[in-house]
Amino acid sequence: MWIDLISASSGQVEFNPPASVEAISAAERALGGTLPEELRSLLLEANGVSDEYGCEFIWAAEEIVKRNREMRENLDFRNLYMPFDPLLFIGDSGGGDLFAFVAVPKRPDVFVWQHESDSRRWIANDLRDYIARYLAAGGEDWYAS
Repeated sequence: MWIDLISASSGQVEFNPPASVEAISAAERALGGTLPEELRSLLLEANGVSDEYGCEFIWAAEEIVKRNREMRENLDFRNLYMPFDPLLFIGDSGGGDLFAFVAVPKRPDVFVWQHESDSRRWIANDLRDYIARYLAAGGEDWYAS
């Protein structure tokens, strides 16, 4: 479903091989909670998706764990930014901004965290909407306006 949906929006994307159920379960254990169902189903089809420039707008399960841990555990970030614990980062813009679900409380919406201002803004109703908007815009900072 996800590969067909994304491919119909843009032929210029690359899909990683699917994640295993075990890899997703390991990611959930490492992060201390379940992944949103839409994200989970996408990762079971493609463990990460990159645009035509190689920007991973959906990270692989292992990268989701790595990047969320980095954001949450970096001592410098704790002094510089608001807490990242409520967010579940899932991809990036290629320019430093990151895309995330709100994990606490769980919401289907996708937000952007802007690294220069530490703002967190709504950008999409759900994962499907985020992917459609990302691919339709075709460039960095599409969410800025």
